[in-house]
Amino acid sequence: MKIVIGSKNPTKINAVKEIFAEADVSEMDVPSKVSAQPFSDEETRIGAINRAKQCKDSASQTIGIGLEGGVMYVEDELYLCNWGALVTEDERVFTASGARITLPKEIDEQLRRGLELGEIMDEYAKREEVRKKEGTIGIFTNDLISRQEMFCHVVQLLRGQWEYWSKQ
Repeated sequence: MKIVIGSKNPTKINAVKEIFAEADVSEMDVPSKVSAQPFSDEETRIGAINRAKQCKDSASQTIGIGLEGGVMYVEDELYLCNWGALVTEDERVFTASGARITLPKEIDEQLRRGLELGEIMDEYAKREEVRKKEGTIGIFTNDLISRQEMFCHVVQLLRGQWEYWSKQ
């Protein structure tokens, strides 16, 4: 089985490799075709689907996977959100979402000024490359859940749906 993931981010790549350990997994840098900082569940989900479709189209007999992180509001509170999409060779699209946690008001304010969450978190946490390591989820869960673990959960949801519907 050949899988192409639409990212060069090691947390996303390693999540796919962990859940699809038997697969030939490769990565490619593809655009999400949404905002650099998605601001809703819908936009984040569409970004994941767009990445997965481009990956699926990159080679024959390939499954494409897209993983996208974003933020979304519930009433007046900003939450971290994440979505994944798996697109099969015959164009079936499976999507799933994962963990959500509230983000501090000061992060909300910086995002509204046009900064991306990854940039903000490096300064906020006084660390480098947070998006490629523990992620925002890791910072705000005291490293109990890492970005890779969060995306592993999403990829498990994608794989489970794909396997179930492939048997039908």
